[in-house]
Amino acid sequence: MTVLSDHVSAELELADGAADPSVAFAHLERAHILSQYSTRDHVRVHAAMLRWGMAQWNPREVAGQVLRIVAAATKTAFGWIPVGNTGGANVSPIKPMPLPADLAVIIAHYRK
Repeated sequence: MTVLSDHVSAELELADGAADPSVAFAHLERAHILSQYSTRDHVRVHAAMLRWGMAQWNPREVAGQVLRIVAAATKTAFGWIPVGNTGGANVSPIKPMPLPADLAVIIAHYRK
């Protein structure tokens, strides 16, 4: 497992432990940003987002995550990722977004 995968796992654990669904989703978004460089991690995060959407009875999130799981499984290995995208159904799946400063440092360290 890479150091980046360790960071993804840490964010997923924080999401699982959050009592507030919005805090949990914020950690899932951070995990998504970090996961985009590994097909395994990318799919794993979208699956966690799918479970979150189901737990929240959010049909838009559920449908969006089903599509995103397919895209993550088939496109990540080719580097077809919108860097910084937070991964939720509330944003375009192809829109690059600014990286949070702390995650940019982690990603830069991993990518060198």
